[in-house]
Amino acid sequence: MKNRPNTEGIRLEECRMRAQPWKKWGPYLSERQWGTVREDYSENGAAWDYFTHDHSRSRAYRWGEDGIAGISDEKQRLCFSVAFWNGADPILKERLFGLTNSEGNHGEDVKEYYFYLDSTPTHSYMKYLYKYPQAAFPYLDLVHTNREKSRHEPEYELIDTGVFEEDRYFDIFIEYAKTDPNDIVIRIKAFNRGSETKLLDIIPTLWFRNTWSWGGDTSKPSLSAWDATTIQASHAELGDFFLYSDAAFTPLFTENETNAERIFKAPNPTPYVKDGINNYIVSGQTECVNPARTGTKAGLHYHFDIPAHGSVEIRLRLTPHVPAVSFEPFGAGFEDVFAARKQEADEFYQSVIPDAAPEDHRLVMRQALAGMLWSKQYYYFDLDRWLREHGYNPGNPYLNRHLRNAQWFHMVNDDVISMPDKWEYPWYAAWDLAFHTVAIGIVDIDFAKEQLDLMLRDVYLHPNGQLPAYEWNFSDVNPPVHAWALLYLFNLEREQRGAGDFVFLENAFRKLLLNFTWWVNRKDRSGSNVFEGGFLGLDNIGVFDRSAPLPTGGRLEQADGTAWMAIYCQSMLSIAMELTEHDSTYEHMAQKFVEHYLWIAGSMDRVGVHQDELWDEEDGFFYDVLYLPDGDAMRLQVRSMVGLLPLAAVSILPETFIRKYPSIMDRVNDFFKRRPELAFGLHPPNDPGVDGRHLLSVLNEENLRRVLQRMLDEERFLSPHGIRALSKWHLDHPYVFNVHGEDYRVQYEAAESSTGLFGGNSNWRGPVWFPVNVLLVKSLVVLYEYYGDRFQIECPTGSGKMMNLFEVAGEISNRLIGIFTKDRHGRRPVFGATEKFQTDPHWQDYLLFYEYFQGDNGAGIGANHQTGWTGLVARLIQARRGVSSEHVLSGSAAESITVVSHQHSS
Repeated sequence: MKNRPNTEGIRLEECRMRAQPWKKWGPYLSERQWGTVREDYSENGAAWDYFTHDHSRSRAYRWGEDGIAGISDEKQRLCFSVAFWNGADPILKERLFGLTNSEGNHGEDVKEYYFYLDSTPTHSYMKYLYKYPQAAFPYLDLVHTNREKSRHEPEYELIDTGVFEEDRYFDIFIEYAKTDPNDIVIRIKAFNRGSETKLLDIIPTLWFRNTWSWGGDTSKPSLSAWDATTIQASHAELGDFFLYSDAAFTPLFTENETNAERIFKAPNPTPYVKDGINNYIVSGQTECVNPARTGTKAGLHYHFDIPAHGSVEIRLRLTPHVPAVSFEPFGAGFEDVFAARKQEADEFYQSVIPDAAPEDHRLVMRQALAGMLWSKQYYYFDLDRWLREHGYNPGNPYLNRHLRNAQWFHMVNDDVISMPDKWEYPWYAAWDLAFHTVAIGIVDIDFAKEQLDLMLRDVYLHPNGQLPAYEWNFSDVNPPVHAWALLYLFNLEREQRGAGDFVFLENAFRKLLLNFTWWVNRKDRSGSNVFEGGFLGLDNIGVFDRSAPLPTGGRLEQADGTAWMAIYCQSMLSIAMELTEHDSTYEHMAQKFVEHYLWIAGSMDRVGVHQDELWDEEDGFFYDVLYLPDGDAMRLQVRSMVGLLPLAAVSILPETFIRKYPSIMDRVNDFFKRRPELAFGLHPPNDPGVDGRHLLSVLNEENLRRVLQRMLDEERFLSPHGIRALSKWHLDHPYVFNVHGEDYRVQYEAAESSTGLFGGNSNWRGPVWFPVNVLLVKSLVVLYEYYGDRFQIECPTGSGKMMNLFEVAGEISNRLIGIFTKDRHGRRPVFGATEKFQTDPHWQDYLLFYEYFQGDNGAGIGANHQTGWTGLVARLIQARRGVSSEHVLSGSAAESITVVSHQHSS
């Protein structure tokens, strides 16, 4: 950050010093709790079918809560969100609707339009927009039409139903501002964009997460009406809070308890159940709400007839301040708080966003970071308790063999965690989270560090050293990127604060040693330093489902699995080098990891003339190798990101470090002398580059040029908006592998995949995918640190335009950023051909940060609400402004130059 003092920065420092709990309240409510593994108590593990959207309004959740534009305390005890009714819908709009995995023609997908417009890292100011149709919400149309579509057709979206035609919708803005850590002012403004007066009911809702119905000695909290404009919330741990309104409303009270009669055809223990407010407003069932005005769920019912192009506003305040003559919740200070927090948010982002960034880049960066901050969620999952509730028997492994996550009984997740997408993926994924920290670290380095540390705590990390993948299968294998992210955050903090946190670095490094050992012991079956891995994030650009048994039998040795391990080694080496400078006893760890790296890199980069080798000398590319049960081996010649990832296995050995600790190069020289056959394709680490730097790379200069030539070819990998996951060459040259008369085919598809190989959301065959693009950009910058201007390559291939590698990195970054920014015609590629998004002033500057992007035109596909890793665009914008190639070569840009540079290269 720039060295500009600002109020939000002071709040962050108060949080760091534990002086003020500014982060106690935040957007920690999920956007989908139904259909999750946590809520699945079925016998067959069918989470989507066991707890459906239709059940969600009537059934109390076991492990969390969801809502629209919601907030809660850090343990999600007291929750607040906003519900709506347009007079036509069959149910209240209390939560966001979407398709389940089996309903969508391309997997699960939210079918709503909502936007995270702003947030500071302490959530002292937040702003959200929800677009609500005035016609009946087309629930059945969305389900039936998508179900009838084939995988070869695009998804049928809410805007395709026609409900937004002639602007027949409401724009509803929800804003929060804090006067202090526990005092939150709330403003809800609804705009009728249509040409007729329309009804809108707004129901701000306050409720307690149900913690009292599942056994134990938890006391039941309570809500009650204090007076005509105030609701009191009493909780044994939180104390008393009051929700004030500046206008009278109809108070509606019920209990956050399951409507057993509706769901299970069983008697209700109380007439006041979770869907009581829904039934009162939509069906007029007045007996469904408690006339005594008490309960554990309360709605503030406002009814409006909003004229054409008119608006209404509701003002609320959630605070521990007791009603008193001396306390005026809606005096002149109310609007002053909003004005002050908004100004402070602007000042904070002025300190983060480069001065040279164009206005449209600033808009993209701010909304990207807002989305990252809004995507925090309280995640509660006690695996021991959940497994016992499913009949887990710790003394009989045979009975547990089909029980999901039975090996993870040690886990207790009870934290605020950065989610990939709070509707599509309302659960953490270990490798997604590592990428999230890179973007979040721009604005909140402490939260980023906490997130990285979470996965290494004993209640997350498996005793055998494995990091948990995601709740559907904690034992699945995510790419090992934590060490890479750890080093990035260490250097980013050193840039921001003038010193790195060696305690944080050392503690995390020691835990990662356990994880590294797990990889070496579990994922190198042959002991050849070539790794399998399985899923590894790139599941749908391969020939087979790599998490399932191969139809051929045998095993698959993966170019990407081995590249990930080479990157892991280099990251651990760089961390060990940092620690060695701080404590020389770590020198032996640096020696250990440089040798690990050389064994792995050498094994994947042998001469490449035999079919059991990952490198294909004739093609000049890396491929997976299939080992058949009879011992035969063959390369699966799919030209994909699997073969590009080895580019990212690059790092620098600074000349100053080598001089000070010559044992590192002694170990390198000894390896090259003893194993010349493994050193064949590697870059010679002894060859000094710019300023005496030494390079560790699995590709020597000749092979580097061969791979880059493919990557930078616009008819192959280089799209107008980044690097494709699969070469476009496979459009006319599909790879086909026949097993027992069945063809397994890999063919380029620019958008959603037409195969269900890996279940829903199989969108990875052609689209541009941010995290791996960022890794490639990083590698190019690191390579430039070594080669400098002497290494020139044609970019794009065939264009006749020569660039150094820093310029190539900039070219790819600009193409990625260009997905979101307006082109010369004023259109944003991310919106594709959807005209309302492209041209309507009420739509065109509200951005969606998708999971992937169409490989030919950049249109967004997949999960569409700030999937965590797409927030990396903020880091690209920050890195591209004000950093020159001279900064890189001099080392003065340090970690600020790019998203991943491994260490200071002074």
